[in-house]
Amino acid sequence: MSEWQISDEAGGVLAARWWQWALSAPDEVSPVADETGEHAGWRQPEDLWFLAGTYGGRVVRRCELPAGRRVFFPVLNMQHTKLFSRKAMSLNVTKATAHLNGVPLPLKEFVAPPFRVGLRMHLAWGLWTGLAPLTPGQYVLEIKGETAEGFWVDTTYHLTAVGG
Repeated sequence: MSEWQISDEAGGVLAARWWQWALSAPDEVSPVADETGEHAGWRQPEDLWFLAGTYGGRVVRRCELPAGRRVFFPVLNMQHTKLFSRKAMSLNVTKATAHLNGVPLPLKEFVAPPFRVGLRMHLAWGLWTGLAPLTPGQYVLEIKGETAEGFWVDTTYHLTAVGG
């Protein structure tokens, strides 16, 4: 598996796109609220594949995604409106890891440029990573993170890359 090198600028733009995608989903099909992976394919962009974060806790998801498409996802992230703060706020992270088939993935901090969701401008911060296009097959992606304030995520994705 080759690593996807993402520049700070490109990562910020991707983070903004991810948030626009995640925040636009109605509650009943939200990939973030989804506990099984059933809604992982909701309105995916043509040029890459987003994997959803969670609202915290343990989640196991199973999903198919197209082989040959880059994958982008957060380990820990947050967003807020510009009315709340004019500067992107971050989390006090004490642990953050992502592993694909047991191999650690590099994480990178990205701050999104201001982006619009509905009528409001938002700002976002996060620890993110990306996968180079996957070849057809089965993969296990493990995502874990904790903050000093007690928020934690423990997500396992059972991915099947199809086509190609």
